Parts: sequence; structure tokens; C-alpha cells
Amino acid sequence: MFNFLLNKKKEEKYRKNIQQIKEFEKVIANYSDSELKKQTHKLKQQLNNGLNLDQIIAEALATVKEAIKRSTGIVLFDVQIMGSIVLHEGKIAEMKTGEGKTLVAISCAYLNALAEKGVQIITVNDYLAKRDATLARQIYNYLNMTVGLVESSTTSAERRKQYYNDLVYITNSELGFDYLRDNMTVDKNSIVQQRFNFAIIDEVDSILIDEARTPLIISGPFQAATGKYEKSKNAAVALQKNVHYEIDEKARNISLTETGISKCEEILEVDNLYNINNSWTQYILNAIKAKELFLKNVHYIVKNDQIIIVDEFTGRIMEGRRWSDGLHQAIEAKENTRIQQENKTLASITYQNLFLIYQKLAGMTGTAKTEETELDKIYRLEVVEIPTNKICQRKDLPDLVYKTEYAKWHAIANECFDMYQIGRPALIGTTNVEKSELLANMLSKLNVPYNLLNAKPENVARESEIISQAGRKRAITISTNMAGRGTDIILGGNAYSISKIIIINYIKNKLRLDTSFDFNSIDNNIYSILQELDTQKIDKNIDINEYVEKAINTRKNMRKSNRPIYDIYKKILNYYISIFQKEKEEVLQLGGLYVIGTERHESRRIDNQLRGRSGRQGDTGSSRFFLSLQDNLLRIFGGDKIFNLMQTLSIDNNTPIESPILSKSLDSAQKKIESYFFDIRKQLFEYDEVINNQRQAIYAERRRILESNFTRDCILEYGESTINEILSAYKKQESIDNKRMLLKQIKRLLNLTENFNINSVIIMNNEQIEVFLYEQLRISYDLRESYLEQLRPGLIRQLEKYYLLQQIDKAWQEHIEKMTLLRESIGWRSYGQQDPLIEYKNEGFNLFINMVTYIRQTVVYLTMRSRLIVNIKQ
Repeated sequence: MFNFLLNKKKEEKYRKNIQQIKEFEKVIANYSDSELKKQTHKLKQQLNNGLNLDQIIAEALATVKEAIKRSTGIVLFDVQIMGSIVLHEGKIAEMKTGEGKTLVAISCAYLNALAEKGVQIITVNDYLAKRDATLARQIYNYLNMTVGLVESSTTSAERRKQYYNDLVYITNSELGFDYLRDNMTVDKNSIVQQRFNFAIIDEVDSILIDEARTPLIISGPFQAATGKYEKSKNAAVALQKNVHYEIDEKARNISLTETGISKCEEILEVDNLYNINNSWTQYILNAIKAKELFLKNVHYIVKNDQIIIVDEFTGRIMEGRRWSDGLHQAIEAKENTRIQQENKTLASITYQNLFLIYQKLAGMTGTAKTEETELDKIYRLEVVEIPTNKICQRKDLPDLVYKTEYAKWHAIANECFDMYQIGRPALIGTTNVEKSELLANMLSKLNVPYNLLNAKPENVARESEIISQAGRKRAITISTNMAGRGTDIILGGNAYSISKIIIINYIKNKLRLDTSFDFNSIDNNIYSILQELDTQKIDKNIDINEYVEKAINTRKNMRKSNRPIYDIYKKILNYYISIFQKEKEEVLQLGGLYVIGTERHESRRIDNQLRGRSGRQGDTGSSRFFLSLQDNLLRIFGGDKIFNLMQTLSIDNNTPIESPILSKSLDSAQKKIESYFFDIRKQLFEYDEVINNQRQAIYAERRRILESNFTRDCILEYGESTINEILSAYKKQESIDNKRMLLKQIKRLLNLTENFNINSVIIMNNEQIEVFLYEQLRISYDLRESYLEQLRPGLIRQLEKYYLLQQIDKAWQEHIEKMTLLRESIGWRSYGQQDPLIEYKNEGFNLFINMVTYIRQTVVYLTMRSRLIVNIKQ
């Protein structure tokens, strides 16, 4: 068995489950493929007959385990089965890199898909979603279940179909944007999502922690003069740090000094920088942030004259994403690219509130234990550490700290040179594009061959190829942050991955399609095998990746006239397996994969993810961080003291210090930063919870209207509410003139022209007025309906729905804007000894009530007064 990292009670429960699964497995192993497919129907029947998922868990997981074995040849480890059970319980399974999380998710998803309520597996990018969906389809073919895939390029009509599958793979951003778009649509047939039942989040810490700092926003163009950005940029250039402005690097904030304010007013030729009618503050602060805090090739790259954000956690470029509140425009001005229009928020939601919609949530990652408090408090998710299948033999060596950054990079380059000479593979994790290219240039001067993976588009295209071969002998791989890469580094090389990549790139090369693959690196034996491929009969317009994937997984999809790609793949695979197996033994003798960290990250998790690339499945390996006193983390958190100590001890630039005390202080600094960002996310969540309750109410009302076939009742309900609201004010009035004014307001709003004499109404008691106005509302509306129906049958229903949705959307967008302004200004209340959050809740509630009143009155007014001009063709 294995050593559990759990308490005795849980350990006994999981042992019992795994034993039951093995009993079922003995029986199911003898089933034919058609009998195995029937298992799904049988298990669904058991659920229909009153059993629950917990009662069929053993047989279901035994069934999917057999399907995985038949489709991939992989036999699940006991720890993987345990991971599936943990996910089914709605918890987070912390499993180290290389432990097979993809198959764990597929197993758990099968069990939960039997309930026919929908299961979604959420990944961090399209590549992983597509890769895992392909594998899941291969397995689910044996189980008579369907697998859907939603990518950024998937059309709206196709999305709807994909969501109806038993299991759906989707990225976190696409899921969120689909949710927002569904709640903005004016046609119920355009709604793509069905229900939020069960979600399994891959790289759960990356999505629920790192991504949760920024809400998802759908924006629309907003007319605003772009000249202010250019003027602000010029002003920012003229300002000096620590004279005109100060930077809080910990909080990433800018504050202008008195001198700075005066200087800005002089440059911009304005009397008051903070004039509410012509405010420049936000523009100036963003221009200084763009100048000081947002660096090219670190936080963004310039591609095709556009500013593309680089994800600081994964090192990936984020196409289509823009910084909000004018920051993106400030960076565009800084880089002299075309300044695009500002956007107005049409709909938004935080990841916290998006995922809390699910009935059941689970997740998996290699590193979540350091954030378990936040995951429990906000998402109510418990983190369960799953033991590794084989004991981890990686050695995490103490950090080496150099006096200067130059000395650090010089030492890293020399370390890479030494590793290359002895043949040991090394993976160097850098924090940004600039640093990765600096090291690449240094290695070039030392004549050390390397592979570079960073956010630059030409490198991203080779991501899978680079990472899958990072474990080969003499491989030196430089990569920006390794979080969520999703491709295993197998010592000696990944034969399966390289065989597929070579075939795909050979076909693309022959069809004259885009490929950056270096064919000079291919063995002559492999090249001669590839020449057996008949590429002339392959359609260059199809997706070559998918074409080859299908061919590898099943021969049936290939034309008989073609030399089967499957056979060629097998030849190449067998050739590489024999070579890579020998290489693996040599690499293990050399100490396995050596991971080098070049800077401590703000979060310990990212450091652990980098370390976790070494020591996969019990392999030997080691990791070490090379740091300098000029690194951001050390510089901000007390590097000066250590620098003075090194000066006192006369330690030269090329001599590192290695101290457990220093490592502990770094850990302490990281904990402080993690705590700081947790507070930011917690505050974001608390404030968004206020608007989330309002969002749920508005979206529920909107969905009710959208799905209703008879909206007349809704209009009448709005009309009666409007009458009640005005009569409530009417009852409090003592002045006859004020009462008359309110009755005139009702008359105008409801378009009451028939039999409505204010003098005769004013003498009635309150109850009589209410009954009379309700009656007048219905009479007036019947007349309006009759008039419009004569013009065009069904027109009144269309108008009702149009006005309802139009006014709800318009009012909600304006409400979001008001809530944003309120949020930005509410912090000042703390100086008056008031809790800003409580004040935000109270004022937000009042704004919401006002919005609802406005929607009702406007919809009733527009519907009651609608006119139609009919063009009669002669």
C-alpha cells in the first residue's frame, strides 16, 4: 500500500474504498468492450433506482480505471484513485508534479457525470484544455460518454452544443465570460451554459488565488479624449522620483508630493489638478505607474503595435486582456503605440463569486497547502495532501546569495556551463522575458546550447516541444515562471511527445505551413521513416494537430490509400523509447534534473512549483535558488542590512553567502507578501459580495423575463409596484398641492387619459385610490395592447420584452459605474471613524433600490406610451 499523510479515520476510509474498487476491477477486467460500455447505463439505472453516487463509487471508479487501462495502457496508482475520491468529496487534492492529475480528474468526472447534471473541468489555458479533452474522449469512447471542449475560438452556437456533453473542458476565463454574456443576451436561444453543478479546477491555486486578484470584466467602447494620456506621459517624464512623487513598492502605489502637484499643474496649465469637472489625477498617476512599475518584457510585450499583457504567474501572454481604469492606455502612450478607446464596464464578476455558484467544487494542484486558510475561508475547500506514488528523492539545496545581480547571473551561467559539461539536464526558472534573454546571451558567449521558453510568440509556439525534452542529457532549458505548464519533464526525454511533435511538424513543413521546428536536430533514421509519409493527400486546411492525434489514437480515421500515420508513429516511438531509456539511466546517475531558481517569487507556491519539476515519480533530482541583494524581494525586505554585513565582513562580489537565518527571513518576507495579497483578495471579495447579491437578483429577474412567453403580467406587476411606491409618498403628504402633483405623476407615467379626473380621485380614501388606479392601469394597458395588436399581431409581446431587457441592462451598467465610484471614494469614511465596508453596503443598498424603482417606472412609461409608424408600400 502507501503511507498516508492523513488522520487515521480518513486513512481507514480510503483504504476500504480502494479495496472495494480492486474487487470490482477483477470482475470488470473480463468484460468485452461492449460490456464495458454497458456499465455506464447500468450505473445510471442504479442512481435512478434510489442509490446515490457514494454508494456506487467503487464500481464506477473500477469501470473508468479499466477504460483508462484499455485506451492508454496506463494502470492507475492507488494514490490516483485516492485523489479521485478526494475530488468527489468536494475537496482540493494536492498532488505533486508528475503524479497523473489529468487522469485523476477524468476518473472523478466520470463518477459525477453519471448523475447527468453536468461536469466541467476547468484549466488555465486552451492548450491544456484541448490536450486533456483529447485524452478524455479516447477514454470515454469505452464508456459511452461524451466530452465537450470550449476554446476561445469556439462559436456561440457550437458552445451551446459543447456544454450539453457529459464532461466539458473549458478555461477559467471562457467560463466566466460565457456566464456574463449569457446574462447580457436578448435571446434565450443564445444562452450557452446550462447549469453550475460540479466543477474540477486544474491548477486550482493559480485560478482561485492568483487570478482572483482581478475581476472578469466585459467592456464596451466609451468615448473619451485620448489627448490626456499623451500630455500625462510627457508630464510623467518631467517628474522626478522622490522629488515629485513617491513609490510604495510593497503596495505598488504612487503618491504625488506637494511639489509634484504644483509641477503637474504648471506643465498641464491647470489651476487645480483635482478639479472634479476636469480631473487629471488618475491620468498622471497611471502615467507614472506605466513609467516606474510596468516594464516592457516583464509585465507586457509589444506585438504588432499592440500592448499584450504577460501573466506574472505563468509567464504566458494574455491575448485580448487589457488593464482597466486607463492604465492600458497610459502604457500605450508610453510605448508610442496607437491609444485605443477607454472601455466602460458592461458586466463583471470576481472568480470568487463565479465559482461559488457551483453546487459542488473541487480542485487539484501540486501546491495549495501554503494557501489552505484562504481556500477554506473563501471557498470552503479543504486541502488534502495526497502522498506520492514513490518517495520523493529531490534535494532542495540552501539558497546562495550574492552581493550584486551581475555576480548572481555570472554564477548561474557558470553553473549551467558546468552542468552542460557533465551532461546533467538543468531547468532555469526566470521571472520575466528580459532576464531569460539576458541568461540566454550569457550562455551563447559560453557556447552552451539552450532552449528558451518565454512569453515571446516565437517561443510559445514550441512550448510543449521544449518542456517535454527538458529532461534529456545535456539539455539546458531557460523558462519564465513554470506554473501550470502542464507538460511532464521526463528524464532522458519524452518519447511520446517528441514522436508526435516530429510527425506534426514534418507534415506542416511538407505542406508549407508555419513551423519553427529544427529538422537538422532529427536523427537520419527518423528522417527516413518520415519520408514514408504521403503528405500530398492531406488537406492543408484541416487542423494538422487534431488529424495526427486521431491517427495516433485510432487507425480507423486514416484513409486506406495513405501509409497509416499510426504505424510511422509507432516506429519513431519505439526508436526513441530505446534511446531515451538509456539516457534516463545516465541522467539518473548524474543526479537527475537540476532546477535553478533565479529569484524568489512573491509567493512560496510559485517557488515550490518550480522545484516540483524535479524529482518526478521517485526520480533523483535537486533544486537551488541563486539570489542577489539587488533582487526585488531582498531589496524591499531588508537587503540593506545584509549588504552592510557583507561589506563589514569584506565578502567579495563573487562569493555567495549561504545561511539558514537568511533563508528563514526570506520565507518570512514571502509570508508577509502572501498575507498582504490575501488581504487584497479578501477585501475584493467582501466588497464584491455586496454587488454580487444585487447581481444575482438582477440576473434572476432578467432570466425570468427572457424565458417568459407572456410578459404582460410582468409589466402590470411593475405598474402596480410603481403605483404603490408613489402612493406611499402620497399617504405621507398633508398638502393638497403635493398630493395633486403625485397624482399627476401617476397619470403621466401610466398614460392615463380616460376617466381620470384628479379632483374626483383626491376625495377618495387611500384604499379606494389604490383599487381605482389598479383598475385604470389595466384598462389603459388593454387599450394599448388592442391598438398595437391591430397594427401587427404579437408586436406588444416583442415590445414588452425589448423594453424590459433594454432598461434593466442600461440601469445595471450605470449602477456598476456608480458602485465603482462609491468604492473608490468610500475609503475616506474611515477618517470619520466609520467602517468603509458597512458604509458601502448601506449606500450600495440605497443605490440598488433607486435603480430598481427607476427600471420599473421607465419600463412602464415606455410601454404605455409606445407608438408605431407603419410604412405602407404603394
